[in-house]
Amino acid sequence: MDDLREGVAGAGARPVLLPGKSIALVHEWFAVTGGSENVFVAMHEVVPQAKPFVLWRDADAQRGAGFQESWLARTPLRHAKPLALPVMPLTWRTLTREHFDVVISSSHAFAHTVKMGSPEETRYLSYVHSPARYVWSPDFDGRGSNGLLTLPRKALQAADVRLSRHVHSYAANSREVQTRLRRFWNRDCRVIHPPVDVQYFAEAPEHQRRQERGYLLGVGRWIPYKNFDVIIRIANASGIPLVIAGSGPEEANLRRAAEAAAVPVRFERQPSRERLRELYWGAYALLFPAHEDFGIIPVEAQACGTPVLGVSRGGLLETVVQGETGFLLDSLEPVEYAAALRHVGQLDRDRIRAHAWNFSADVFKARIASWIADDAS
Repeated sequence: MDDLREGVAGAGARPVLLPGKSIALVHEWFAVTGGSENVFVAMHEVVPQAKPFVLWRDADAQRGAGFQESWLARTPLRHAKPLALPVMPLTWRTLTREHFDVVISSSHAFAHTVKMGSPEETRYLSYVHSPARYVWSPDFDGRGSNGLLTLPRKALQAADVRLSRHVHSYAANSREVQTRLRRFWNRDCRVIHPPVDVQYFAEAPEHQRRQERGYLLGVGRWIPYKNFDVIIRIANASGIPLVIAGSGPEEANLRRAAEAAAVPVRFERQPSRERLRELYWGAYALLFPAHEDFGIIPVEAQACGTPVLGVSRGGLLETVVQGETGFLLDSLEPVEYAAALRHVGQLDRDRIRAHAWNFSADVFKARIASWIADDAS
């Protein structure tokens, strides 16, 4: 496996040391699992001397035991994120009386508005997963399409821009998000892709190293914009069995569609990490016809040598090499995906695995460390 890592720049980042400076790390809510939580943990490993703050930490989260929670964690709003949105900017301004020399935020809502000292005395850096979708892009996120948020949304947008003018440097998790920062906030930034545990997924389970790849695979939350109904139709058009892994509110609809399909469709509800790796390694291809900011699942699949077929939009344009690690289509027509699947066997699975190392945790840490070293002083 080591030879697949050759040529990947930035592996093996060391912690950033800022002698004599007090540093705070802040994040939105800290859930059990999630890409943004993984980013925050990795950032803390880069600046281990930083004091970590979160809005609240889920009771069953295994990580983050030492993170300091906001006063919002002691209210019922911790269980109702949409209702908590209007008070989040206030929360970030009343988080602590402590002042810090450097404040680094991991933001997908309002964490980038945090203030722990005047901008003349404190350097503010913010890593952005996306401007809050339910505020800026309600077509992407159903929470923002709630009619009750129509009027508050304009006020929240204005507050989001006004309360973040003190940020000295931004980084975005993809070029897709970089474009949004320019459009919504009129701010430029560098791009640092989030960390993927490539090392774990690239190691084939022993019993699968010579196994034939015999099915198509769909992975993720079973919600409308992920297009799992399209995935079932693609499997139908290709005549290849399908496995759908995940969970979500669309399960009943998807099971009905699966019953009507002409190919076998198997559901794997909430697979363990180990089981997910097995599913990637056993798949002929991952189907991912969804517009994502970045998309960690396609990178995990590529780490297993599994090609990706998806839409030519969003993060897939940055993580899939057209004709080398998968195929991207400007379409949701199942017959077009079925046609592309006929060429998957021509792809080099070792080349696909090697490409995934460009998104490893080591690469992320090296680039975060460089950003902090450049912009925190």
